Amino acid sequence: MYMAFSVHVNINRCTGCGNCVVACPVNALELYTLDPVTKEKIYHVVDGKSISMDVKMELCAGCGVCIGACPYKVITLSGRGEAGVFV
Repeated sequence: MYMAFSVHVNINRCTGCGNCVVACPVNALELYTLDPVTKEKIYHVVDGKSISMDVKMELCAGCGVCIGACPYKVITLSGRGEAGVFV
């Protein structure tokens, strides 16, 4: 069964703290730094380096744990899934 969830991160308010990454029970989130700074991924610049957030949508279970783990309330989740499964 394929779940169609989409994680959204407010790139203007994300601090790259990593709480969501640690909290995710299915390891769908990955946070790392890139140098030089790029605008190709979700990022927040700290000391001239971009903090990048990758979301592996194929792993996302739509549980919302990342939302509760974010102290800055910058994560939202959308999507209902398929095959009659609703969250």
